[in-house]
Order: sequence, then C-alpha cells, then structure tokens
Amino acid sequence: MKSLYMIGSLRNREEVVRISNEIRSLGIEAFDDWLSPGPEADDKWKEYEEARGRTYKEALSGWAAVNVFEFDHYHLNRCDGAVLILPAGKSCHLEAGYKAATHPLFVLMDKPDRWDVMYQFATGIAFSLDELKEMIINEREMG
Repeated sequence: MKSLYMIGSLRNREEVVRISNEIRSLGIEAFDDWLSPGPEADDKWKEYEEARGRTYKEALSGWAAVNVFEFDHYHLNRCDGAVLILPAGKSCHLEAGYKAATHPLFVLMDKPDRWDVMYQFATGIAFSLDELKEMIINEREMG
C-alpha cells in the first residue's frame, strides 16, 4: 500500500492533518490536499450559489461543484486505500462506501453515542491512532 485517501470533515482539519502526518511517517502517501480550502468551503459555496439564485440541484452541475468533485474522485480512484476519520458527515460516508467497494478502508472511530453495524464494510476499525497504524502496516505487509 503506497497511498491512502484521508477522508474526514473539513471542520475537523487539525485532527485530519495530525493523523495524516502520522500515516506519512510510515512512508505512505496520506492524501489530504482536499483540506486546503478550509473549514467553511461548503458553506461559502452554498452562499455563492444561493446568491446567484441557483437551487442545490442546479449548483451541483455548476463548474465549481464539478471541479471539486472531479478532483476528489480522481484521487479517490488513484489511492490504494482510504481512512475514514470520525466524526464525519454524509459526503465522507459516501466517499468511504465508494472506496470500500474496491479497496481497503480503515475507520478511525471516535467515541460514538450511537453504534452502527454498517462499519463492518470496512477492512479494519481502529479506536486509537496506534491501532490504525498497526492495521495499515499489516495490510501493507500482506499486500
């Protein structure tokens, strides 16, 4: 495993960067460049599109949305696997499900109030960063 797409919330930026740096220390590319627009990127896109009088459906077809989607989609396809860092929202879970269908997906859990059985789609579920790193190393060695 040479590369992992790091899936997380724009609002969880510091944690995503910290975890990505730990993965990079293993000699694995941890792709997290999608974080660069900042924590309010989705909100600002919505404000912009609403100011133009567009509906959500129309905005999804706009150049900005298509460009961001194609960027993420390209790198999701390019990477050998993915890490879903919780807590995370709808788009993160869509990305994780997409990736889990064809490549290893690891989930770094927070301490959820509600449990969900569907995380069993993941290759591995970790409750600490050390456990996550161990799973990734094992997957790379089995490669």
